[in-house]
Amino acid sequence: MESKSSGSATNLVDQLVYPGDVVLDLSSMTNQTIKLGGGLRQDCDVISVMKAGRLRFSKPNKYWVESSQKRYVPHAEDSVLGIVVDSRSDNFLVDIKGPAIAFLPVLAFEGGTRRNIPKFEVGALLYVRVVKANPGMNPELSCTDASGKAGEYGVLKEGYMFECSTGLSRMLLSSPTCPVLDTLGKKLSFEIAVGLNGRVWVIASSPPTTIIVANALINSEPLSGVQQKIMAEKLLQRVQ
Repeated sequence: MESKSSGSATNLVDQLVYPGDVVLDLSSMTNQTIKLGGGLRQDCDVISVMKAGRLRFSKPNKYWVESSQKRYVPHAEDSVLGIVVDSRSDNFLVDIKGPAIAFLPVLAFEGGTRRNIPKFEVGALLYVRVVKANPGMNPELSCTDASGKAGEYGVLKEGYMFECSTGLSRMLLSSPTCPVLDTLGKKLSFEIAVGLNGRVWVIASSPPTTIIVANALINSEPLSGVQQKIMAEKLLQRVQ
């Protein structure tokens, strides 16, 4: 396969890329810091593609390859939904749909000390941040942002959680807001937490509304922006 090559990845953003494609040549770039997400690797001065998908970019400097897949490969700074599977004296063991069980230190909470260690039952759903994700090692998680504040992280109570592809997760987190969320949000009151690991949590004012929102999100993945809006508007007509 002939590789694409570019000193700047700008012309490849949102385009399909394939394993072996060269998307950045760092030798032609000076005084620039690049952050690499999933699907990309650095070999000397070359940034190449590891899996097929669309090259994405988020300001100021992060690139990744977006592909629709069930399997999740953890990366540092990913926000994910994890399920507690066990607890130890120093860590909670958490399933994040990755190749290995992740661990959440009992002190990895805002103001965490030995005197106020949280208690989670097996099966508890947590919104957490991936702190470390090195090959061959269990990922490390935290319930704080980079500044040590809890922010949006923590236990998610009640509501409904469903699993999806990582591509749908990224679409729901995209900016500007994807049409299905934008359309539903104008008529319905609900909250969602989206994990890059292909898990989404939804809670609304009533169980039927929660299910309507969840179904709309699940059905939106293969649709264009216009189709998402039409689909969401039809659902809203049924509940009015």
